[in-house]
Amino acid sequence: MASEGTHASSALDRLSPFLDDGRIADGVIGRPRLVNGYVDVLPDSPEDDSKSLAQRTMEFPLLAPIYEHIWRPAGVLAFMGFNLQHFREEREKTVQALHLSGDQTVLDIACGPGNFTATFADALSPGGLAIGLDISRPMLRKAVETNSHPNAVYLRGDATSLPFPDAALDAVTCYAALYLIPDPFTVLDEMMRVLKPGGRISVMASRASEYPAIRRAQRRVLGLTGLRMFDINAFTDYFRSSGLTEITQEIYGVVQYVHGMKPTG
Repeated sequence: MASEGTHASSALDRLSPFLDDGRIADGVIGRPRLVNGYVDVLPDSPEDDSKSLAQRTMEFPLLAPIYEHIWRPAGVLAFMGFNLQHFREEREKTVQALHLSGDQTVLDIACGPGNFTATFADALSPGGLAIGLDISRPMLRKAVETNSHPNAVYLRGDATSLPFPDAALDAVTCYAALYLIPDPFTVLDEMMRVLKPGGRISVMASRASEYPAIRRAQRRVLGLTGLRMFDINAFTDYFRSSGLTEITQEIYGVVQYVHGMKPTG
């Protein structure tokens, strides 16, 4: 138990220099505090009745224990058209796309139980930091329990209002979550805001069918759960309009990966 307390204190100590004091002072985010080994900057608030079924599912306490080894593999493999090789290489390919190394700081938005966050932490030197951010308490408790790492900290926060100053982070990613969020492009705006010039961004999201009839059916059926399917050009167009360079896209089944770099000038 003593080692857990030391690790928790270290988490707050390591994360605090990256948090935006101005946003804390203005009340945009709350005063950071340790909760069950992760840092929390969100106020305790009543249950939000406006959350979609998909969002509520991700916060269900019984999902966190099975998410990493059962839920996500089954769902993502099906969406990828059962491309097992790509699924096995997914984390390492993301490390490569983000150019992670050394003492960089990377933000993993909607980190869930921290499976990607820990992989990112492995790619960094002791001076680097992988920050796993999620809004789900059960997911973050599981992340602390199963994916603790000397180079990783976990943070409860809101992806639509990130608790970091402008141009603070070397890399930002959001995998398998934008289709759950009611305002995904607000999240992308925030990702762009906190990314340093020369920093890398990577997203993984759904891809709508190229056939209009199927696309309409997808929207009707998935809309009932709060899920959405994105057009094939949704993220590449957004990245270009935001001035990103070195934009690449990979398609696997109904999943798309889009990567880019924030220009330095």
